[in-house]
Amino acid sequence: MTSGFVAGEQQWRARLSTLRQVVRQELVARQLAGHLAGAGPQRVLDVGCGQGTQLVRLARLGHEVTGLDSSATLLGDLRRDLAGEPDEVRARVRVVQGDARDLAGVFEPGSFEVVLCHGVLMYFADPGPLLDGLARVVAPGGMVSLLVRNGDALAMRAGLLGDWDSALRAFDHVSYGNRLGVAARADRVDDLVASLAGRGLSVRAWYGVRLFTDVAPDDAGLPDKRELAALLACEERAATTDPYRRVAALTHLIAERTQPAIQPSDHPQTHPALRPTGPPRA
Repeated sequence: MTSGFVAGEQQWRARLSTLRQVVRQELVARQLAGHLAGAGPQRVLDVGCGQGTQLVRLARLGHEVTGLDSSATLLGDLRRDLAGEPDEVRARVRVVQGDARDLAGVFEPGSFEVVLCHGVLMYFADPGPLLDGLARVVAPGGMVSLLVRNGDALAMRAGLLGDWDSALRAFDHVSYGNRLGVAARADRVDDLVASLAGRGLSVRAWYGVRLFTDVAPDDAGLPDKRELAALLACEERAATTDPYRRVAALTHLIAERTQPAIQPSDHPQTHPALRPTGPPRA
């Protein structure tokens, strides 16, 4: 993870089994599955993998996965979890302690068919260098999965919680203090799509993540299985449906490495991925 995240690391670890985090991880996993279905084993890099929730899931599905994180504590959690996995799953996992800002110094260009970067971009005041690194390590035709704080809905959580000063500020700013007590930054969908296009990454689909459960208490536990299934069904439907996905707390973008970097002046004004979509395509 990044240096900006360190202050909130212990709270993050303590909340992994809570409702908000379970909903986030489950929705992202389902969305990824729709794009990996039928692709066969892929070389996957998870940048800022943390405790490795998505990484372990993908290893179980047969993918060769590499997790990069700067936190020795979170990577220790990941290694302990891996110890309980079958030998064949552990054999598909490589763990690297390192800085997300140094991807070029760690990995060769085009080394991975799939690159994940979830909940990391928000801790970079200037996300450009990290986006450059992600574009560099993904292979031609490969996929980048980005999970970011939704700058188009930054006022929603504060407003629903009655924090009017923060809500008013959020209309004009993308910086905010998150629920871990850490300074962070949000991304607006249109801006991020254009920024990715300038790096040869074409957004194929995007989803909202955590609409109905974002204002749940930090320590809210899971409901029974039937209610959780119904809740996730509603969250999953909202994730692909306008206007709901536009006001979700997080945005999950799936981009394909289609071409070399282009100049900002060549960016399209309207991208097809910004239009309403039905269920995610495989």
